[in-house]
Amino acid sequence: MSRKNLTVAGIVTAALTVLLLTFALRPEGSGGTLRQASVPKPSQEKAIKKTTLVQDVAATDKLNRVDVHRHLSTLLADMHHASPEAISAYAESLQQGHGHITMLMMVDFNTRKTTTFKSSLPEGTDQENKQLLHYLNTAKAAIKGHQSYESPSFIIGDKKYYFVAQRNREGQVAVIALINQKILDRVALHQLKNLRLIPYPKEGKYRIESVHADTLKDITVKTGHDNENASHYYENEIVVRFPNGHPTAAQLQIIAADIRCKEPRKLGYAYIFRSDKMSYSQLKTYFANKWHPLYAEPHYMYLTNDTVSENTGANVITPNDLLFSTYQWNLPAIETPQGWNLSKGSKEIVIAVVDTGVQANHPDLKGQLLKGYNAITSGSTPDDDVGHGTHVAGIIGALTNNEEGVAGISWYNKILPVKALDNSGAGTTYSVAEGIIWAADQGAKVINLSLGNYADSQFLHDAIKYAYDRDVVIVSASGNDNTERPGYPAAYEEVIAVAATNAAGERASFSNYGDYIDVAAPGESIASTYPDNQYAALSGTSMASPHVAALAGLVRSLNPALTNKEVTALLTSNAIDLGTAGHDKYYGWGQVDIYRTLQAAGGGQVPLQLFPQQVGKQLDSIQ
Repeated sequence: MSRKNLTVAGIVTAALTVLLLTFALRPEGSGGTLRQASVPKPSQEKAIKKTTLVQDVAATDKLNRVDVHRHLSTLLADMHHASPEAISAYAESLQQGHGHITMLMMVDFNTRKTTTFKSSLPEGTDQENKQLLHYLNTAKAAIKGHQSYESPSFIIGDKKYYFVAQRNREGQVAVIALINQKILDRVALHQLKNLRLIPYPKEGKYRIESVHADTLKDITVKTGHDNENASHYYENEIVVRFPNGHPTAAQLQIIAADIRCKEPRKLGYAYIFRSDKMSYSQLKTYFANKWHPLYAEPHYMYLTNDTVSENTGANVITPNDLLFSTYQWNLPAIETPQGWNLSKGSKEIVIAVVDTGVQANHPDLKGQLLKGYNAITSGSTPDDDVGHGTHVAGIIGALTNNEEGVAGISWYNKILPVKALDNSGAGTTYSVAEGIIWAADQGAKVINLSLGNYADSQFLHDAIKYAYDRDVVIVSASGNDNTERPGYPAAYEEVIAVAATNAAGERASFSNYGDYIDVAAPGESIASTYPDNQYAALSGTSMASPHVAALAGLVRSLNPALTNKEVTALLTSNAIDLGTAGHDKYYGWGQVDIYRTLQAAGGGQVPLQLFPQQVGKQLDSIQ
């Protein structure tokens, strides 16, 4: 037998041995707890989603009340030995960074002086003003009696407020703040769209039309439930990929004259034409008859998809972030604190968030963000005018152990914000594809896509393949329509499709499902960062997806040698099986487990489960 054959035989034997060991060493019952997924009927779905929305608003209210109390406590502590000028500057800075603090008043019991910092009380009807003054006087009486105070919520005009008052430990000074609760209305509106309780986007806006995702026949979205069959597109635009690469300048001039359009946009292999006179169906016929393209498809819109631990014996790291212990149920649920013993991330591994942008100056994201990209407005910064992207970014990488707000899953991975969705929370095939390609070109090793549509776009798939071919791990939300219809980009084979679970480890009622689901992650009332330096609790598969993207970032930080395919295999093979044994359409391979996955990933060594793949690589390299 030749040396080459001896080598091959040895490698194959080793692979078989490892496979046998994998099964032999697998703990009994390691498939996890069996949970039967329930699918609500359409008649029940709306009521369940409304309950989720109310739950998110209530949780957001609690998060921000806790956050306000912390800021006032800090202000009182700093006031103790500070000069009046320093106190005034601090108070002004606090109000500028936190627009919901409508009024800030300091009471000095030594000098009997009351100072109001550049703010005034809102005015409403006589009855509303009377109620406001009642709560203000009650707050003053409480601090005079060395007590803290928090009023009920009350209405002035069309806005909701409450008073909060605190006195410092020494009893010398106190603060009273009037808090505008506008974030509650913002979260409620956000979740009406995100959970598809209302038609979104509205028909006719920006010349948007809707088609059935299977037949491409026109439909009208009248209710939130109709969204599961709808794919939205621009009625006077078309995406075309030509058979011979790129058309010549002369051919483009002919097209421009025929369909009456300006210079098309080009991305990758495809062109987007916007006609001044033709509808999509007319454009489709024109290109099919005259140019015989590889594909011609609508310019689709993509919308936001916001909507049990093993006893491992590992040390549990408990960060000091204000909201962690009480509100972030999701991190212990997937063994994040144990996983931090193995990896907290690395600044060398970049995670891109292709979304609505990210608030760059949020105090809980300070230093975590790289300079991003705006695919909606060329040359502009990727600022978040919706809130969705900031929330997703916080789940991945909010500053951890900084005594502020929430803890992110990754402590050190940098986040690359890419704005591909506009101020309505919607984006086009072009903007999403452009964002994906740009992030891949900038060296992102993980891309999170908390967005989707039910139409299978070859143009978008080209962009996904472009990133995947560059070794990017791509993670996407499955959608919030409680439907088995495959959503894209989640259903593409190159993408890790994520379903949502609740605190009980059960399928979230809104979560889409199907054979394309790879894994599940927490997605109900997830606390995270939100614009205006605030925090919100949101539900959706959009919230589940970044848990998985963050885990992929931790894995690649711990073992950079792993390919995107190997990272995916680790995530799925180490998930906790929650449904029927093995893969199922509700949980995929199960809920991700950060500790187990990082254990398997190892540090520079070939993980046990992936040894056969590594053997395959060695076999391929043998000449």
